[in-house]
Amino acid sequence: MSNRRSFDVELADLKQDILRMASLVEQSIYKAMEALLNQDPLIAKGVITGDDAIDRLRYEVENNCIRLIATQQPMARDLRVIVTGIKILTNLERMGDHAVDIARAAMCVCGRMPTKPLERIPQMARMVQHMVKDGLDAYVHGDVEKARQMCAMDDEVDEIYNLTFQNLISYMEANPHSIPCVVYLLLVARYLERLADRATNIGEDVIYLVTGEWHELN
Repeated sequence: MSNRRSFDVELADLKQDILRMASLVEQSIYKAMEALLNQDPLIAKGVITGDDAIDRLRYEVENNCIRLIATQQPMARDLRVIVTGIKILTNLERMGDHAVDIARAAMCVCGRMPTKPLERIPQMARMVQHMVKDGLDAYVHGDVEKARQMCAMDDEVDEIYNLTFQNLISYMEANPHSIPCVVYLLLVARYLERLADRATNIGEDVIYLVTGEWHELN
C-alpha cells in the first residue's frame, strides 16, 4: 500500500473514531436527561461511570492525531482534517462532562422535584440534541449550510435559557421551600446552554474543514 493510500485510510479511521465517540456522547446526553425527567438515580449513575470510556477514547484518538501530524507532516486540507478532528474531540469530551453534570444534578433532585419548573427544560434538551445530531451530520457530509443552520439554533436555545432562568428564579421566590431542589434545575439549564455552545463550536469546525476559513457563529 502506498504512503498516500495508507494515510487516506488513517484519516478515514480518524473520522470513524470521532463518530464512535460522538455516539457515546449523544447517548450520555440522552440518558442524563432521562435520569432527570424520570428521577432515576440508577440511570444517572450509569452516565457518570460511562464517562470514563469517553475520556479514554478522546485521549486515544487525540494521541493518534498527534502521531499523524508528527509522522506524515500533513499540509492543506489533510492538516485541516486532523486539526479539526482534535477540536471536535475536545468539544465532544466537554459535552460528555456536561452530561455527567446533568446526571449528578438529577441524583440530587430525585424524589423531590416539583413538576412546574421542568416545563421548558425538556424543550431545551430536545433542541440541544437536535443541534448535536445536525452538527455531526454536517461533519460526516461536509455540509456547510447544515452547519450554519444548526449554529443559528443556538440563539433560540439562549432565548429559552434566559426565559427558563427568569421563571425558575420567580418560582423559588414564590416557593422558598423549593430552593434546595430548583437550584439544581438552574444548573441543568446552564449545562444545556453550554452543550448548545459546544455544538456550535463543532459547526464552526465543519465550516473551517470545508472552506479553510474560520467563522465565529456563537
